[in-house]
Amino acid sequence: MSKVIVLGGVGAVGRVSVKTLAAHDAFDTVVVGDIDEKGADALCAEIGTGGLEAVHVDAGDVASVRRAIEGCDVVLNCTGPFYLFAKPVMEAVLDAGINYVDVCDDVDATLDLLEMDAAAQEAGISVLIGMGNSPGVTNLLGRFAADQLLDETESVDIFHAHGGEPFEGPGVVAHRLHGMTMDIPMFIDGELKTVHFFEPDGLALREKVDFHLIGKGVQVYPYPHPEQVTMPRYMNLKRVTNRGTVLPDEYFTLTTEVARMGLTSRESIPVGDGAVVPHDFAVAWLLQKRDEILKRMDFGTQRGCALIVARGIRHGLPRAYRFSMASVDQALGEGTGIPAAMGAILMEQGAITRKGVFPPEGGVEPLAFLALVQPVLALTQKGGSFEGVVVEKVDENGNVENVNLPF
Repeated sequence: MSKVIVLGGVGAVGRVSVKTLAAHDAFDTVVVGDIDEKGADALCAEIGTGGLEAVHVDAGDVASVRRAIEGCDVVLNCTGPFYLFAKPVMEAVLDAGINYVDVCDDVDATLDLLEMDAAAQEAGISVLIGMGNSPGVTNLLGRFAADQLLDETESVDIFHAHGGEPFEGPGVVAHRLHGMTMDIPMFIDGELKTVHFFEPDGLALREKVDFHLIGKGVQVYPYPHPEQVTMPRYMNLKRVTNRGTVLPDEYFTLTTEVARMGLTSRESIPVGDGAVVPHDFAVAWLLQKRDEILKRMDFGTQRGCALIVARGIRHGLPRAYRFSMASVDQALGEGTGIPAAMGAILMEQGAITRKGVFPPEGGVEPLAFLALVQPVLALTQKGGSFEGVVVEKVDENGNVENVNLPF
């Protein structure tokens, strides 16, 4: 009897993973693990199929995680922010010797997890990290372009935009603020460098991008995602960049101002007869403002797009391939939760054999993933809300041609 647990299963990403896994036959039991036990029970009731269980788990408590994952074959970790929760969860996973998948998009947590490679190999387990959208599908499409479409790959540039999700958790906002206040890695001119969100080196990377279905001239900003750290380890590249934003622009601009003013400290300050933690106040205030902005703008349905541009040489001539995945009623939850579930399924099916800690491009065959996810994507396309993976070839003269690829 195969069993998978989704940690953070009630969250915006985790609940999509739970629903995707429950609709597949890879696992006999899908466990919804969350600190919100009532929410986990409610999600199981909402899905209403057999083979679902709910369990209370505190991702920051190693003992709690150990109890929750006992007897599972795969742990799928959707609990963020990962810079807080990745280590305690991984400690429990290593002790238990259970295969693991996560959607870690914090670059500092990614580096911490990669340092556990030897321990994971000794435990004989596969630890697939960053198996979401960005990172995740972005890594695999970049790898596919390098392996199948280009003779030499010089660069992979990643762009993303999403917004309007039914709800946004505090962990997502905390991750966003964290990314604006840290050293942001970018792989430029064959070297891993760091830029800073509000300083000239970060400002120089801001760019306006045309996204399928989302719109033209969308401002994107440097993001500290793991692709620019991991992809050069597995591919011969001169540049890997990652830039993105959150819609609507008014909300993202407000978030940047909160970070710029330094309201990200976790040290409490006295206020009247009590005390306030600036970070906690900022997260709660931004979530409130987000709801107000979306309502005032009549924003409509959630939406999202990821764009991956791989450039290099083909038959001696410059060539670029642009991969776009866009939807006008799916966004962060689906874009991250579905690939994560596919990673867990591939793990259970034995399609991922590498031991140790590795990102998608280091242990997942792109075509195997795309073949597995295609039926799920086909269901979302029926209503016309998701246009699939659009692939465009750009030749040496700038001519653009749509390309049909085997996925």
